Amino acid sequence: MARSMWTLFEPIHAVTYFTAEPRSAYEQVGLRGFWRGYFAGRAAPLGAASAAVVAASFFNFAPAFVARAIPGVWELITPEEALRVRLAGAAEGLGRLLAGREAEAAVAAGLLWRAIGELDFSGRVLAAANAALPVPPGEDAAGLGRLWQAATLLREHRGDGHFAALAAADIDGCEAVVLRCCLDLRREDMQPVRGWTDEAWDGARSRLAARGWVGADGALTSAGRAVHAAVEDATDRAASRPWARLGPEATAEIAAVLTPLARACAAALPYPSPIGVPAPSGGHN
Repeated sequence: MARSMWTLFEPIHAVTYFTAEPRSAYEQVGLRGFWRGYFAGRAAPLGAASAAVVAASFFNFAPAFVARAIPGVWELITPEEALRVRLAGAAEGLGRLLAGREAEAAVAAGLLWRAIGELDFSGRVLAAANAALPVPPGEDAAGLGRLWQAATLLREHRGDGHFAALAAADIDGCEAVVLRCCLDLRREDMQPVRGWTDEAWDGARSRLAARGWVGADGALTSAGRAVHAAVEDATDRAASRPWARLGPEATAEIAAVLTPLARACAAALPYPSPIGVPAPSGGHN
């Protein structure tokens, strides 16, 4: 259930990365280049955080890559302004993708905030920081900002649990990206957007191979696949609380409302996805 619901709220969140409107919103306030906007917007709930804090919170980016944007970006924009810009850009992107579905989006937003309820955020730094933000009003951009923020909070809640599962499996940030690429993503797509050097990448692959997880052909071994599956299972368990609390019937109701919205957003996203999410399943089992 948690995995199926992820495929429905993640595409709504991901418009902030893959549509033109959010990038334009950042550029209009002086943040030129995709990564300045990315790091400013995603890190802004943490306040004017240092590069070390952002790298640790985002987990799978090379620290030197993060340091190209953080903390220098805080000289160009305050975290408070970055929060305003990211919400406005995301709502504008959703407005284009969900045109004519505004009433459905408002219903979906209310249902997602109901799912969030009084979630506990202990140990979930990014989720807790997002949970502390004001909830956008329902009438804001026809409720699209409210929908996006709910999806974002659930997304970071799941992501924090995923990072904890990786850390518990003794998999570091670079190893996590390499492990996934040895399964079903391409190195040439992922290495540049996570900032790892060839030396770091090859070192991570060697460490995974030494553990018997990657074979000489560069693919995951059966042991590597088992480790990956165990991390994903732990991630799903850690993300299950909102849906377990609601129960299967209420979760199915949310899935039914979200599915057409998620598919409309997914049409603007690349698949296979560099953020790892499958295409919307429309299921809830």
